[in-house]
Amino acid sequence: MQEEIRILAINPGSTSTKIAVYIGSNPVFIQTIRHSLEELEKFAIITDQFEFRKNIILQELKDADIRLDLIRVVMGRGGLLKPVESGVYRVTETMRSDLKSCKYGQHASNLGGLIAWDIARSLPDAEAFITNPVVVDELDDKARISGHPLLPRRSIFHALNQKAVARQHAKSIMRKYDELNLIVVHLGGGITVGAHKKGRVVDVNQGLDGDGPFSPERSGTLPVGDLVRLCYSGKYTMEEVLKMITGQGGLIAYLGTNSAYEVEKRVKENDEQAKLIYDAMAYQVAKEVGGMGAVLNFEIDGILITGGIAHDKYFVNQIISYVHRIAPVHVYPGEDEMKALAQNGLRVVRGEMQPKDYH
Repeated sequence: MQEEIRILAINPGSTSTKIAVYIGSNPVFIQTIRHSLEELEKFAIITDQFEFRKNIILQELKDADIRLDLIRVVMGRGGLLKPVESGVYRVTETMRSDLKSCKYGQHASNLGGLIAWDIARSLPDAEAFITNPVVVDELDDKARISGHPLLPRRSIFHALNQKAVARQHAKSIMRKYDELNLIVVHLGGGITVGAHKKGRVVDVNQGLDGDGPFSPERSGTLPVGDLVRLCYSGKYTMEEVLKMITGQGGLIAYLGTNSAYEVEKRVKENDEQAKLIYDAMAYQVAKEVGGMGAVLNFEIDGILITGGIAHDKYFVNQIISYVHRIAPVHVYPGEDEMKALAQNGLRVVRGEMQPKDYH
């Protein structure tokens, strides 16, 4: 029975690894494994963590009495690969090579496909897939133009959660995702705002180390001339500047913390600097929403706000106060990437979605 299909989902993050086992669409085991900085700092590059993380996953499953021999689909979170269309992809030798070499960049999500493949090959009847990696690219050609041919705009965003929330919303209003025009706002350690036009993300800010609103850990769009002068000031190495942009930018740079919860607490305690910076972050998110509204000719069926910071009513209400006239706003707090991984795996099993090959 298709509903009895067992699916293992693996989602490696920078300091955690989330795992889940689903029977059909029902979760039977969900676990978040935390990794200390002391544990991780011994590894020179992300992919050196492969055996360490895989062994912890297997031990957690063993401790939970999960029968691995019953697993039929292993879904890994997609990592930094070449640009691809949305969908489910088989983990191929070419994909594994690109993930392992970090050819297109280093990110913990690179481990998802690698670990999924390694576990699947040890099982009697399992296949490994990834789905909607961060490099999903459905941009309109004109959205790729940046202002200089050496620096084209790229699509790197929270594709997995944005697509899942958009489909969830469409289902809730008894419509099809590919019939709707939506603006989806993901509020997390990085912030991405996507223009979903009839099922395709035709424009989105590059949320890893590029443009858009600043976030808890990222600087977002910066004054480019001043950034160039900073780079050539002789005060900082390239690695230090890149860290300012991703990892030590945004809330960390201004307030010394990447915790939106901590900043919200400071705001409630009448910390004026915290309020200014937090309000400015919401202001920049709203500006990005307005820009994506123009992309969709302001023919918009809804604005969807999701991600971890969407739990913060103060911050979300700041955004809504700016954008509510554009389209109805719907809030989907948190990010259920594990559910999205499992659902896409189940769609493949049911024949509702054909897996693609990565070349």
